[in-house]
Amino acid sequence: MAMQPAADIRAAALCLTDEEKLELATELLDSVEGQPDAEWERAWVEEIERRVSAARSGSPGAPWEEVRARLLTRFAR
Repeated sequence: MAMQPAADIRAAALCLTDEEKLELATELLDSVEGQPDAEWERAWVEEIERRVSAARSGSPGAPWEEVRARLLTRFAR
């Protein structure tokens, strides 16, 4: 019995190089997400700039244990 198309594609994709997998993943996500939202992109650029500024000013950020605990709590809901 032949494999289903998605299973065939998955098997072939797992044989790709890491670079090819990332390129394929990006294209697949783009195909379902559509065009980026300008407001979302603007907000994301502002957040990146805020984080870079904080890092450059010597802000230590939050310890990994604290960040991990917050994430686990958030996703356990």
